[in-house]
Amino acid sequence: MTNAGMPPAQRLALRKTSAGVVASAVLALTLAFSGTASADELDDRKAAIENEQHKVQETYEYLDAESSRKVAELAVYQQQLPGAQQALADAEGRVSAAAGKVSALTDRVALAQETRSTISAQIEKDQAAIKDTQQVIGQIAAQAYKSGGVPSSFSLMLGADGADSLTDSMGLAEQVLRGQNATMQQLSQQSATNVNSEARLAAVEEEISTLKGQAEEALKAEQQARDAAAAEKAKVDTLIEQTAAANAALEARKPAIQAQLASLETAKAQATADIAERQRRLLEEARKAEEARVAEENRRAAEEAARNNRPAPVPGVASTKPTNPSAFGLSLPVKAPISSGFGWRATPAGTIDFFGTGGYLHSGIDFAPGCGAPVYAPASGEVWRADQGQADGMIGTGNRVVLNHGVIGNSALATNYYHLTKFVVSPGQWVDAGQLIGYVGTTGNSTGCHLHFETVLNGELVDPMGLL
Repeated sequence: MTNAGMPPAQRLALRKTSAGVVASAVLALTLAFSGTASADELDDRKAAIENEQHKVQETYEYLDAESSRKVAELAVYQQQLPGAQQALADAEGRVSAAAGKVSALTDRVALAQETRSTISAQIEKDQAAIKDTQQVIGQIAAQAYKSGGVPSSFSLMLGADGADSLTDSMGLAEQVLRGQNATMQQLSQQSATNVNSEARLAAVEEEISTLKGQAEEALKAEQQARDAAAAEKAKVDTLIEQTAAANAALEARKPAIQAQLASLETAKAQATADIAERQRRLLEEARKAEEARVAEENRRAAEEAARNNRPAPVPGVASTKPTNPSAFGLSLPVKAPISSGFGWRATPAGTIDFFGTGGYLHSGIDFAPGCGAPVYAPASGEVWRADQGQADGMIGTGNRVVLNHGVIGNSALATNYYHLTKFVVSPGQWVDAGQLIGYVGTTGNSTGCHLHFETVLNGELVDPMGLL
């Protein structure tokens, strides 16, 4: 949530560059939350972006609100792209399968229709042959009845030269009729078989046609699903292209931003060096005071030994043993859990590494109790600074307070409080432990109300958790 722990160069630079990417971020959000998406889908997508933004803010704290949202959107859309690609591939696979099924059923219908046409033609042919055979039989019977024999035309058909007697003629007629009857019987049986086959084929054809209709409906539905998947992927592609273009614009400004970073990093280092120099002087004064105290004790001990005729005692030596930092007895400056800790932060994937080092050090800890929450002095001390951070170039800190908690043993401690909505103390003022010094805010380069709390021990920024 905080930005103060980052070198102010990055904070100020990215605040300046965020205006250039806001348009892309807003456009991306407009596209992402428009169209025919359901309310639940919009809520899920918005929640994903907000969750990703929270991660980005925790990791890359010098980004302001607009820039962190842009980075979060890019991360979310890049995460959505594989799913959109897979959904499109799956839809295209289903369309292909459905089209193959329709094609196979179409071929089966065509084959059934072709077979039925062949059988129908055979039935017509058989019916014609039956009709001709019936006609021949009728003619033979009529002629045989009238003339008492087989007409000469039928004798020739049977390969006979004629009959020498009526008996021969009648026998020949009977033979012809039997042959014609056998032929007609075969034709009738074949015709009945063909009719049954045609009926069965008609039923099969109707069933296949029904399946084909269903398959065509399924194909239409799959094509619609594919088109929807393609549209979603195109939307994700567009969003990625827009956010990537904004990222590229930021990358193009990298040299200028790095120059600003260097300038403000110098200001950050100078501010810490100022505290370090003050602490060095305090430690030197404390060392001299301790040496003077020990020297005075040695002198008195020697005088006492001389008066009592005792051997001179071994002179004492001022202690140089490091003091345990917990000796300062710091308490929490606000009543809230820690929202972000002290330590190295890796540069998030897909974002610009302005330092080229892969990350940065978050030099304090953050509390997020809400806007206006009171901030208390964790230990007694002198107010060294109560300003807006501009005196030494620390613009990104917003309203700040710096407390000097003095020297204990061989350690000097100062504490910093950034992004206050306001402070209620003045430089040079002495405050007691637990005394109100200001209120939590979001001034300076901050993405939300919080307190950035730092501890400077003997000129070095250290993890406050080691002193609390």
